[in-house]
Amino acid sequence: MPILLEFIRNNPNDVDKENNGLQAIWISPIRSLAKEIKHSSERAIDSLGLNWKVGVRSGDTSTKERKKQKEQAPEILITTPESLHILMASKGYKKYFKNLKVVVADEWHEMVGSKRGVQLELAYSRFKAMIPELKIWGISATIGNMEEAFDVLMGEATDKKKQVVIKANIQKKIEISSLLPDEIEYFPWAGHLGIKMLHKIEPILQNSKTTLIFTNTRSQCEIWYQKLLDVYPDLAGQMAMHHGSVSKEIRTWVENALHEEKLKVVVATSSLDLGVDFRPVESIIQIGSPKGVARFLQRAGRSGHQPGATSRIYFVPTHSLELVESSALQKAIEKGIVESRIPYIRSFDVLIQYMLTLAVSEGFDPEIVFQEIKKTFSYKSVTQKEWDWILRFLLTGGVVLHTYDEYKKIVIEEGLWKVTRRKFASQHRLSIGTIVGDTMMVVKYLTGGKIGAVEEWFISQFKPGDSFWFAGRCLELVRVKEMTVLVRKSRKKKGRIPAWLGGRLPLSTQLAEMLRFKIDEISRNLYTDPESKVLNPLMDLQRHRSYIPKENELLVEYFESKEGYHLVVYPFEGRFVHQGLGSLLAYRIAKKFPISFSIAMNDYGFELLSDQKIDIEKFITRQIFSSKNLKDEIEQSLNLTEMAKRAFRDIAAISGLVFKGYPGKMVKDRHLQASAQMLFSVFQEHEMDNLLLQQAFDEVRLFQLEEHRIRLALERIQKQKLIIKFPVKATPFAFPLIVDRLRERLTSESLESRIKKMTLQLLKD
Repeated sequence: MPILLEFIRNNPNDVDKENNGLQAIWISPIRSLAKEIKHSSERAIDSLGLNWKVGVRSGDTSTKERKKQKEQAPEILITTPESLHILMASKGYKKYFKNLKVVVADEWHEMVGSKRGVQLELAYSRFKAMIPELKIWGISATIGNMEEAFDVLMGEATDKKKQVVIKANIQKKIEISSLLPDEIEYFPWAGHLGIKMLHKIEPILQNSKTTLIFTNTRSQCEIWYQKLLDVYPDLAGQMAMHHGSVSKEIRTWVENALHEEKLKVVVATSSLDLGVDFRPVESIIQIGSPKGVARFLQRAGRSGHQPGATSRIYFVPTHSLELVESSALQKAIEKGIVESRIPYIRSFDVLIQYMLTLAVSEGFDPEIVFQEIKKTFSYKSVTQKEWDWILRFLLTGGVVLHTYDEYKKIVIEEGLWKVTRRKFASQHRLSIGTIVGDTMMVVKYLTGGKIGAVEEWFISQFKPGDSFWFAGRCLELVRVKEMTVLVRKSRKKKGRIPAWLGGRLPLSTQLAEMLRFKIDEISRNLYTDPESKVLNPLMDLQRHRSYIPKENELLVEYFESKEGYHLVVYPFEGRFVHQGLGSLLAYRIAKKFPISFSIAMNDYGFELLSDQKIDIEKFITRQIFSSKNLKDEIEQSLNLTEMAKRAFRDIAAISGLVFKGYPGKMVKDRHLQASAQMLFSVFQEHEMDNLLLQQAFDEVRLFQLEEHRIRLALERIQKQKLIIKFPVKATPFAFPLIVDRLRERLTSESLESRIKKMTLQLLKD
């Protein structure tokens, strides 16, 4: 509204005027939110009698519509960071943006901790230089480090007095209910997807006009959709599925049907959890722990999405210990605790991509661009020496690649650095973006209808005639043609469900802290909520066999089974931290005693399994949890080089070192990986100061290993009392870790039967 009202106030004679040029850009991180903003904008425009147009430009926008927007810019453009940079890669982009008055970054918390946020920082640095009076807004409902997020958004401003934070003083009402199992003793301790609670959600579905069911992964979304249809066939025609891999047509239909109150149930992933306003939605169901307070609040907010309304969300545990996480979530919300987002800094791959974008469009002056990017949060620490390295890399390919023409992408003409070869320009425009996943293959019917996309590695496991479930349908593979999977409908009842890599979310720092708080309460027999009370039998079993640690204690268990000797440690710090701690501990023990371990980890702890017995009381001391020499020993224990190699593949794709291919003719993942690894090895051998190489190591330390969290965890453990227990058999705390390790070796069917047997065996005292 302020955008529209300001135009009316400043241009009273132009209210009826058409074609006013691009006035405002609204950045949306997800496509479904873009559609919502478009509808809201158009309602406001119509009510005020303006002749403005609103356009949406994203990966779903047709070529025809993009061309139309380019020829005649809408007054409001709703777009993504990637599409914004594609516009900047066009000839005449300065003229296109010359009337711009304001840019709005919606759901800023989603972008501030990603390279998409870095993309926006760079775009803003150019806009601020072109349009000194440009207004920049960021909108966020859930962020812990607001001041830092503000600095990332604004960069170095010339006038701090013009910066302002507007914060509502309204406390959102949220009702959280956990669906509790009838018998906790026989409720799975680990290894299932919440399906055993399916009968508990039926009353919620019946008593709500519309219910959104959120899952944490696309595979889980597919499974829940299918299971609901199997158990409640009457939902056919009233239920739909929504996630990022189903086709645009299906997603659009689902969103429209939600608005028009045609659907009773929608099973979705995070594709629908940001800012989308579906007024018919009365209830939200969260399947499994969302692993973060902010994510849970965002999903809860999809119901009761009006001022003063109450949001209702039901938590469905997928295993017993997740009930503690539910209790921890509620405690965090009660205390107003929300996660901080760690901003990316010094992402040289994104900077190189941005400079190529400028070079592809109208060219750039290195001195001017250097001064612009130095005013951003991400690149304020870049030195002149590093800048010179980037320029040399773009111009010649750098120290190692200077003999290869394909890496000499830029030429200098009349003082401007430009990309003049059409091949390079075309490849760059197709590569703009920072979301680099595995190669996706389009799934289509033989008759031509598009269903969605799955990852190449999944389809590679099938042969013609095999069936799989996708987008709620059983499909038979007919053939694979280049990057298209041709299918027909199948009448089979069984088939595999696609899995997408990278689905597991780690426990956030804030939720981990609340989890330790709730475990401490249980250790003191303080059952202050329904979730803790229902866990009483399970916790009694844990207490009987071992121990329940207080906040100032660290529990270590050591026991023998047919598999070998299990050393289990429970810091309750999250999966990524436990990966680092487990490898570190194994490395330090092996330095003193020749031994090999297999390592498993989850959000509660980690397990070291060996076929050799060790003197635990001799080796597991306070000293083994020291943070001394952490950086060096983490590198040696985890083979940081191999992890950095994998991270380098994405960096190489973003920076343009490797090209993923043309539409319909994408390069296979194994070829991309091979090319990236070859470049990594060459840089490591001949150019150790290569900024992209160093970035790969830094990203692994900061975002994959969370080295800073490992250090903080070790410092906390140093202050704790060490409790070592020797249970006769696995405990309720240890059981999920054993299942996680088994999952790597067994199919889902044999895993489920194995878990049932183990549960019954463990319950026998």
